[in-house]
Amino acid sequence: MSKRVYRPDSAANQNAVEQCRDLVAASVIAPHKLPRCLPESARLMRQQAQQAIRRGDYSQAIAALNRLIIHQGARAEDFNNRGLVHLWNGQLYKAIRDFDHAIALNPELAAAYNNRANYYAAMGDFERALADYEQTIDLNPFHVRARINQGITLRELACYDAALESFDNALLFNQNLGEAYAERGRTYHLRGDWNCAIADYRRALQALATIDAETRLNLNSCRYRVMNWLSELSVAA
Repeated sequence: MSKRVYRPDSAANQNAVEQCRDLVAASVIAPHKLPRCLPESARLMRQQAQQAIRRGDYSQAIAALNRLIIHQGARAEDFNNRGLVHLWNGQLYKAIRDFDHAIALNPELAAAYNNRANYYAAMGDFERALADYEQTIDLNPFHVRARINQGITLRELACYDAALESFDNALLFNQNLGEAYAERGRTYHLRGDWNCAIADYRRALQALATIDAETRLNLNSCRYRVMNWLSELSVAA
């Protein structure tokens, strides 16, 4: 895909943002995972940003992170989080700028590479996306989200065997990961292995049904995709 300038009100931009939302899950570094030595005001601003994200109020979240960066100094985690919110808010240029800044401040921040890879994947720059997913996994082999995202990107390139390997590796770390079963099933589906696809779709629905209510709400789009993919196979049969 050739490089384009994406604007917040363009249809192409909205499609890219939706793709990024599908690729990204739980990529914000939560306040309770940050060091306890942070000033109370910084902790409060991070909590305000997190609460705004949960409400879907991205403008308010960005405002809180802006205040945090201005008053508390530059932290890679804060730029990474702000970049992710910019991504969800359709501000793609600001998002990539923040991810680059986060990585410059902390070249070992795996989450920033994963988020930047999601940006590249949504833009169709699969080569850069794969390089960043690989860097994420090198830094954190337990980053199952990056392994799933890597598999999805490889599937977009019709590299089905390599994609299946990525999903298999993700499932090594969590055998009840509904999304991994769903995406692996879709890969089998596109490769023509319908029996394997149906088995994985059923595993995905079973796994997604056992998670807690809040998480299930966040993964409803995955469940609907699996049901649609199963319907495709039923029609084809």
